[in-house]
Amino acid sequence: MRRLAIARLWHEASAFSPLPTGLDRFRLREWQAGPEARDVFRGTATEMGAAVAFLEANPSWDGTFLRCTSAMPGGPVEQAALDAIIDEIVRGVSDGPWDAVYISLHGAIAGTEDLGPDYTLLKRVRAAVGPQVPVAVTFDMHACLDPRIAECADIIVGYKTYPHVDMAQTAAKALNLLDRMARGGERLKSLILPVPMLPLSHAMRTAGDPMGALVRLAAETETARGLKDITVFGGFAYADTPWTSSSVTVCYRDEAEASGLDAHAAAREVAAELKRRHPDFVLTLPDAAHGLQHARDLLDRGTAWPVAVLENADNPLSGGACDTPGLFQALVDMRPPWPALFASFYDPELVARAHAAGTGTTLHVTLGGRLSDAFGPPVAFEGEIVRLTDGRFSNTGPMEYGRPEAIGRTVLLRSGNISVVVGETPQSVNDPAWCALHGIDLGDIALFCAKAKNHFRASFEHLCGAIVDVETPGPAPTDLTRLPYRHVPPRFLVPS
Repeated sequence: MRRLAIARLWHEASAFSPLPTGLDRFRLREWQAGPEARDVFRGTATEMGAAVAFLEANPSWDGTFLRCTSAMPGGPVEQAALDAIIDEIVRGVSDGPWDAVYISLHGAIAGTEDLGPDYTLLKRVRAAVGPQVPVAVTFDMHACLDPRIAECADIIVGYKTYPHVDMAQTAAKALNLLDRMARGGERLKSLILPVPMLPLSHAMRTAGDPMGALVRLAAETETARGLKDITVFGGFAYADTPWTSSSVTVCYRDEAEASGLDAHAAAREVAAELKRRHPDFVLTLPDAAHGLQHARDLLDRGTAWPVAVLENADNPLSGGACDTPGLFQALVDMRPPWPALFASFYDPELVARAHAAGTGTTLHVTLGGRLSDAFGPPVAFEGEIVRLTDGRFSNTGPMEYGRPEAIGRTVLLRSGNISVVVGETPQSVNDPAWCALHGIDLGDIALFCAKAKNHFRASFEHLCGAIVDVETPGPAPTDLTRLPYRHVPPRFLVPS
């Protein structure tokens, strides 16, 4: 029986987030190993869910789940926490022998000291298992890849969709390639070609162009040249490391010089088209007041409830902290004549106060601007406690379907037509089960304001009459030239 080591370290680090990421954030969201991991991930539309399915479909493999962990995007990971996780994974890998290793990574993780922990981990894994054991890695589409990773991993495969609804398919592809390699069918190799640009993820939805066209081009090139995988990585615009950029990866048969030449040629062709399309990723969004007015006009014309207004610049999946007041202040000023929902603010002290007070209590609070007033002052709000939750649910939408979520306790406050959710952690609303947790029927909501971006659309686009994106002051703006990068050259930020 062949032995497969499986591990996961998944986090997207924004250099401009006001919140550092500690070990507690990993333990809250995902912290499994051994048989527990298999039980938790079975049947979920995740990379680890695909690993469970692979093992159950291939009884000749004995899989061991080492540390599998992820945390919500946020600031760089505290170095001691990062070191502890990496050390644990490496210790597990060192307990071989193994016939293959599979690791799920995001690709945009960074520590407070080590800016390239993906390479750090994979270099140590390769040293532990030796040069002959095949290693497969999967990455998020927004990975910022150190080219040296290809020296450590034989198989590199990335997501092809945004919103990321193909996590399980990505892992399944990597595991099937790993299986063929371990059985001696073929020797595989991967390359990473950096592309000197940093496009906005706002315009990266693969249902449309330019990203959709680039993904199609990669697939066509992959098939035409007989390659195993080509992935276009847009990069994560709010990272700031020496490897923050777009890139193209190719996985190919390492059987002859011609194969390598063909793979490099394919990478250059796709990279050239990616660079040419850089201007197509640039966009301008309306401010909060104009976005809300547009939503109001839509509603007045009979657009189906709800119309969603998304505050991209404080999206927690882009490094936001659910703390900026721009959209909420504009909503309060608007005095909506129909039911409006705002999701959400991060304020653990307020949540504790609400849970101690109980439902039916009226609280006088301030919302937003708690961590910093750099993006605007707090907003005064007087609301009744309508619902208290433990923050636990399982996803029912297409992204990470079936995955259990633990977002910390929350409170739903209501004043007139405005309802607002406050949580113990910064969270983006990306699944209908979040609405069910809070007793919210979207059919009863006219205006759904959320600190979210593209992932929101995976579950909610078909449930909303329209979606309006707005620009507010926040840590994840559309104008990247306003951010104080230390490692990213200015030429990466503006199309040439």
